[in-house]
Amino acid sequence: MPDTATDRSALTLVSDAARQWNAALAADLQQEGATPDQWRVLEGLDTRDGRAMNEISSETLIPAPTLTKIVDRLVDANLVHRRNDPYDRRRVLILLTPRGRALRQRLDHVVQRHHRRLDDRLGADGVAQLADLLDRLGVHSD
Repeated sequence: MPDTATDRSALTLVSDAARQWNAALAADLQQEGATPDQWRVLEGLDTRDGRAMNEISSETLIPAPTLTKIVDRLVDANLVHRRNDPYDRRRVLILLTPRGRALRQRLDHVVQRHHRRLDDRLGADGVAQLADLLDRLGVHSD
């Protein structure tokens, strides 16, 4: 098995790094009672007062059927609620409840710790370069 980064493909390095960072984030989010996908949904809801499912799915890259299950669990936990869009009755909006907003704030502290870990490892310039490179690799750039 290769020992150095130069012996491994860039794709393997990206995949392995993502897996390790995601596992660490998932473990810390779990201590607050949330999954990474739940955090991503709550994060998107915190920026606007109500989001349609298709918007959330597009932003988070969570497939619609999976997102529906996640939102159902969040509704059952009284973290979000559904409301008809006042401008388009065919659309259903997802909104944070006060309990969901409180959880979102606690999760933000967890995520900020991970941001600081990344900054400690790479420095501000390294983080900016990494973000730029990953953005260029992103699924939206095809």
